[in-house]
Amino acid sequence: MILTGRQILEAKDQGRIRIDPWSDAQLNPNSYNLRLAEDLAVYTGAELDMAQPNGIEFLKIPAEGLVIRPGKLYLGRTQEYTETHGMVPMLEGRSSVGRLGLFVHVTAGFGDIGFCGYWTLEISCVQPVRIYAGVGICQIFYHSISGEYDSYETGKYQRNSGIQPSMLWKDFARDDNPR
Repeated sequence: MILTGRQILEAKDQGRIRIDPWSDAQLNPNSYNLRLAEDLAVYTGAELDMAQPNGIEFLKIPAEGLVIRPGKLYLGRTQEYTETHGMVPMLEGRSSVGRLGLFVHVTAGFGDIGFCGYWTLEISCVQPVRIYAGVGICQIFYHSISGEYDSYETGKYQRNSGIQPSMLWKDFARDDNPR
């Protein structure tokens, strides 16, 4: 089941959800709007390699906004730090953002029980779009769970402090990787 806005607020008060900073104005009937931070990153190589670290370049979104272009992947992050305990966090772009042809995540909208950190956003567009830091770009919502579970305690992206490029290459380095 998806938590309602009232249940999100209750879970926050109980310490099962943390969103920092919190603003009641960003709470919706069944989600919470997360804002775009001023930091972006783009990959520097013309070709990306799953088995190797890929170079990135960092950008800042200026006050007058930044026009992003089709055919390029921009990595952003949420302004808000989140923690989720005992439920599954999920991320979706806001419909108003999607109606501009702006995609906030390609495949990574599913979080793990116990995830703590900032959300890295995979931003792309179908035509040039001017974006601004601080805009409510996506919404987080929560699924309740049933049964016993293991919490995501350690991992490539746990307790991050900023934009996280793909670390899939670390899976290739593991001895148990079934390539």
